[in-house]
Amino acid sequence: MTPLEIGAVHGFNGHSLAVLLHIVLFAYWLGGDAGVYYASRYIIKSDVGPEARAVSTKIMHGVDIAPRVSLVLILPSGITLMAEGPLGDEFFVHGWWLVLVWVASLAWLTVSLIDYRGGNTPIARFSQKADLLVRYSLSAVLVGIGLYTIFATDPFGVETNPKWLGAKVVAYALCIFCGVMIRRQLVPFGPAFGQLVTSGSTPEVEKAILGSIKRCEPWVYSIWTLVLLAAALGVIKPGSSAF
Repeated sequence: MTPLEIGAVHGFNGHSLAVLLHIVLFAYWLGGDAGVYYASRYIIKSDVGPEARAVSTKIMHGVDIAPRVSLVLILPSGITLMAEGPLGDEFFVHGWWLVLVWVASLAWLTVSLIDYRGGNTPIARFSQKADLLVRYSLSAVLVGIGLYTIFATDPFGVETNPKWLGAKVVAYALCIFCGVMIRRQLVPFGPAFGQLVTSGSTPEVEKAILGSIKRCEPWVYSIWTLVLLAAALGVIKPGSSAF
């Protein structure tokens, strides 16, 4: 027997790997987000020195790579989970289509990581625009697919009432959108924090830093809620007629 056949006999197969990857990404997404949030609490403390707050900013930026990677890869891992699952025969993404999903997702991840590194180079500016374009487009398309799955009688020919999956897709799409809104709220943060480090604290600088972080909080809480909702839908599968 080959190693894959031996693994299948013991319950270790493509579906098991997809489940494991999905769980790991879920944990790193929420855990990383919590770390970023905790670090941000020190950044907005005006009684903390600029050097300590700069360290907190570096920690926040470093920890942020976990949710950034998880948000991208949880999409192809979820599609793989469906394709390799018990009802995979009803799923329309198989073979080379699944490979294409992973190639496209890894390309998006590469662009996202280049944007994460920052800088004022042409490739950095291009990556930032490309990443935002992907996020806006993907969130809109996935909301449409999710709503169709919820309201259609037999969406994509699936007869197991996958409304839970449509709701999960919508939740994920809204997570992407919330992330974009967080970026928009953080636009004033960079210049204000740069002024804090170089010139020291002023009421205007502190107001800009605090306001930027505070405006992000509703979007952060929304992401946490949506991620937990998506996880619950994936585990419970409410309304599904598949047994």
